[in-house]
Amino acid sequence: MQRAANAIDENPHLAPARVRAALRALDVRPTREMGQNFLVDATALAAIVAAGAPNHDETIIEVGPGLGVLTWELLRRSRRVIAVELDRRLVGWLRQAFDGAPLTVIEADVLRLTPTAMLEAAQLSPTQVYRVIANLPYAITSPVLRHFLEAAHPPQALSVLVQREVAERITAAPGDLSVLAHAIQIHAAPRVAAIIPREAFVPVPAVESAVLVLQRRTVPLVPAAEQPRVMRVIKAGFLHARKQLGNSLPAGLTAMGLPLPRPALLAILDAAQIDAMRRAETLTIDEWRRIADALAPLMPGAARRSADEPHDDGVGLDGTTPAGATADSGTTAG
Repeated sequence: MQRAANAIDENPHLAPARVRAALRALDVRPTREMGQNFLVDATALAAIVAAGAPNHDETIIEVGPGLGVLTWELLRRSRRVIAVELDRRLVGWLRQAFDGAPLTVIEADVLRLTPTAMLEAAQLSPTQVYRVIANLPYAITSPVLRHFLEAAHPPQALSVLVQREVAERITAAPGDLSVLAHAIQIHAAPRVAAIIPREAFVPVPAVESAVLVLQRRTVPLVPAAEQPRVMRVIKAGFLHARKQLGNSLPAGLTAMGLPLPRPALLAILDAAQIDAMRRAETLTIDEWRRIADALAPLMPGAARRSADEPHDDGVGLDGTTPAGATADSGTTAG
């Protein structure tokens, strides 16, 4: 497991013929609809590993390891890998293929298991420093990212392969922002490290992918106690994102259980120094905080989930499902 880091082509799990044979033997029939796409390209694999920058002193959590193509690389570069896989057939494959390696395979839905529990399953301290490096199951990208970033013990960083469209939404700047972008950028500074072509997978997906790197902020842009209230206002504003805030926000707040006459909302926007003619996608997180602060006296206390409680907000925090994905959290993109 300690061979040269540049020898990715030696990875026995990378050959397309071997992948297809393994899937047949396991009776796994990947489909685009289920988001099951297995990486078979050495250049793409190298891009994920380089972006994640694991070292031998670190613990890595991998989500959706599939047949272990990325797992093999991570084991060569880190002290311990924890792989979380829902499909029992793939769990058995991984345990047999990596018998004797410093790998803990957990059979579970990652959204129902806290990072602390993952570390403890590997007999590590619940405060062990770790990072997430994964070829994520595309159908659960958004909730998985939030699950880790909002945990009581979040990772230092995440380097994940996701749909290009999702990566671009997450890294968007004012003018193209979404609920998803705000939900992630509150906790982490995002960047796209590489674009991965469709042909890097078996079967070939309908869309391109991207290596997304999320470097966790030491201090979030919104304090933890304020996040539920601010995110509630952001979601209300994006329910009718293409309308001007003076029209969209009253309707959004009403839909979320806080009916507010338009004149009262216009006064609140004025107090927050926000032009009512602007649209939701143009507002920065600081501007949403000002609106939330102005609304605070009118908003009932937002119940806040424990920061390390298992968490699933469903697919697409901006109200959409990524192309080719489903809401089934059992899919694998290994």
